[in-house]
Amino acid sequence: MKINDLLGFILLSAACNPEGVHSEADARRAYLGLDTAVTRGLNLGMDGYNAASSANIDAQSANGDLEGSITVSGQVDQGSSDNKELRLDVVLDGYLDDTSDSDVIFAVVYDSESPLTLDLSLRGIPDGTLSGSFEGEVWMSDDLEGPVLLDLSLEGELEAGPNGIARTEGGTQITGTATSDYGTYEVDLTR
Repeated sequence: MKINDLLGFILLSAACNPEGVHSEADARRAYLGLDTAVTRGLNLGMDGYNAASSANIDAQSANGDLEGSITVSGQVDQGSSDNKELRLDVVLDGYLDDTSDSDVIFAVVYDSESPLTLDLSLRGIPDGTLSGSFEGEVWMSDDLEGPVLLDLSLEGELEAGPNGIARTEGGTQITGTATSDYGTYEVDLTR
């Protein structure tokens, strides 16, 4: 194949893929930079539930490992039932976690223009189960750029904690997708 023919083939191939080049590794990184934020959001939701004195859950915040913050607020069902529904909003502001324990060190900063939704169903409190979803779009900057759309399902265990209930560490399965310009990463992790 002549060099001009090869160049023409490359240009034609790029034109046929208007969404750009997809990278499985970068699609994975788009989620892994958020992985701790997902579990941190769950834990902050539990803290808010434990501290609530009404249907409103006061804002609970934590810092990212390296910079920025995550804030969780929302509402919980009232009453004395062993089963509760939580409707939470999650906001990321310049959020950056340490990813040095992953296979490749990278830095992705996340911001949410609109709150992500974290809906939880707690059953058999205090030592029952949790299920729910974590959904919404965040914006990436630094090593990766653009939007990433989370569509996650959560299944896990609850236990009595020092301040009420807690998510059992290592007992929450997170499944679903994280879709970005780099592709779709299939999430299937236990945290």
